[in-house]
Amino acid sequence: MAVQKEQKVEAVERALTILNAFTDAESRLTLNQIAAKTGFYPSTILRLAGSLERFGYINREPDGRFRLGSTLYRLGNQYQRTFNLADYVRPVLRKLVEVTEETAAFYIKDGDRRICLYRHHADRIFRHYLEEGASLTLDKGATARILMAFSGEPGVFYDDIRDKGYYISLGERDPETGAIGVPVFGIGNNLVGALGLTVQMQRFTADAQSQQVELLTSTARQLSGRLGSTRHPSER
Repeated sequence: MAVQKEQKVEAVERALTILNAFTDAESRLTLNQIAAKTGFYPSTILRLAGSLERFGYINREPDGRFRLGSTLYRLGNQYQRTFNLADYVRPVLRKLVEVTEETAAFYIKDGDRRICLYRHHADRIFRHYLEEGASLTLDKGATARILMAFSGEPGVFYDDIRDKGYYISLGERDPETGAIGVPVFGIGNNLVGALGLTVQMQRFTADAQSQQVELLTSTARQLSGRLGSTRHPSER
């Protein structure tokens, strides 16, 4: 039974891999193109495509090309109607605080400002004073730099941030605090916001920075995946 269950999971993952082969730029694909993008044999693709077509996830046109089916449109509409970003972000912030014992927050870009959309405070005597809804400039701070960099701001400074996939600020806004910011992406690999940790400078050692960058980057990648992204945080 265990073997059969594993085979069924593999088949589902292969079917989903076929669906993921379609992009905005490549909305209609030939059998050979799908094979090249997925690494699957054409016979495997045809077998799985038959099931996907019966359930409306994929269609085959008269010229033999494949395109996504209407079932995905219906599911997408259902997803949009029930989607609540807080349901995804707040548990992530809570977990980050549990692991790091530092304050975690999620920012979005709003014109020439950044908004603290969600925040979870660490249980410490020292607390960074910002609360949810706070509006800040985009010229200082870890999450500000991230939002600018991954919104396409030109320049070597932002190129470096895009290459690394994170930014560490040391007393940029407040001389007593440091911070780490990483990008979070969503459907279409578009920037959704920036995930950040705020740390008192005396605790923000090189070792702490290294550990927290690794944790924050991994967390952002997982959150991005749940929001529909297939992009690694360090990709431009």
